[in-house]
Amino acid sequence: MLIGFTLGRYFALRFVRTVLGVFLTVFALVYTLDFVELLRRAGDAEGASPGLMAQLSLYRTPAVAEGVLPFAVLFGSMAALLQLSRKLELVVARAAGISAWQFLQPGIFVALALGAFTVGIYNPLSAVLKQRSTEIEAKIFARSTKASSGKDLWIRQRSLDGQAIIRAETAIEGTTTLAGVSVFTFDEAGSFVSQIEAARASLHDGYWELSEARLLAPGVPPESYGTFLIASTLEPGQVRQRFTPPESVPFWQLPETIARSERAGLDATRYRLQYDVLWARPVLFVAMVLVAATVSLRFFRFGGVGKLVLGGVAAGFALYVARQVMEGLGASGIVAPPVAAWFPAVVGSLLGTLTLLYQEDG
Repeated sequence: MLIGFTLGRYFALRFVRTVLGVFLTVFALVYTLDFVELLRRAGDAEGASPGLMAQLSLYRTPAVAEGVLPFAVLFGSMAALLQLSRKLELVVARAAGISAWQFLQPGIFVALALGAFTVGIYNPLSAVLKQRSTEIEAKIFARSTKASSGKDLWIRQRSLDGQAIIRAETAIEGTTTLAGVSVFTFDEAGSFVSQIEAARASLHDGYWELSEARLLAPGVPPESYGTFLIASTLEPGQVRQRFTPPESVPFWQLPETIARSERAGLDATRYRLQYDVLWARPVLFVAMVLVAATVSLRFFRFGGVGKLVLGGVAAGFALYVARQVMEGLGASGIVAPPVAAWFPAVVGSLLGTLTLLYQEDG
């Protein structure tokens, strides 16, 4: 039996308010910490003004905050139900003949709606902003060794000119462009030939195009070039896939990315897993609401609420660990991506339902 429209809307607004409150609090905290870290990294980097760092942090934060969305639903649902219980509103609802399953309907509906919104709108937006942030970082930090994050990228290749080792400070996600590049070239015998430093390097079919390059070779004065070409046998698709994590691909572009990777003979398991994880997100949010309900429906006058809340936090953490383990197994190919993606959401929903059945119906 469905809950009444007026009461259902009231409960739904309470769920929305608390979930968004938790998420925005975490979002603001992540933004502040990231902004301070960017200011530290910026140092004397040219063009790294506080205003630009604030904008860059705003572009980076949505992708980081996306990872805490399930916990925002969990803690927000717990807060909403505890508030309703503390104000005896749930007692009144039960006295009016409304069961726990009925006043949980608005929370489940909100979870499904938020899940659909985060998959269809929030995820593509955060992925686009993350790619934009990578471009800004490449322009600002690529020339500044003080601002390096310490996570250099390395590529080794063989070509007609011999061997080359390419080091880059960052890669612009979704492209074949590297920034802050140093190329160490060797002849066929493995002897060092030269070092080339460049602001950027873009991989095309059969060659790397280096911009603002500076050639350093033993016994030869340094030479500067606006553009410098290096032969390569690497495929652009290989580089694009290697330096574009699945989390940086918008949801609506994942099917095309999967198809393109498979046509190129590349492993698309990580992208398939990400696609299935996003499809399973609304069900995962429902599981979080059910887990929250199992620890938040106890009347305050009975006491023991603190222990139940700690139990809910522990259950949410256990679900998170199970999700990470399954995703790790799915990414390595041990478990099929659909199984790895849907297992935590389905099992969490079933366990939450089973616990509620035991609590409410004996």
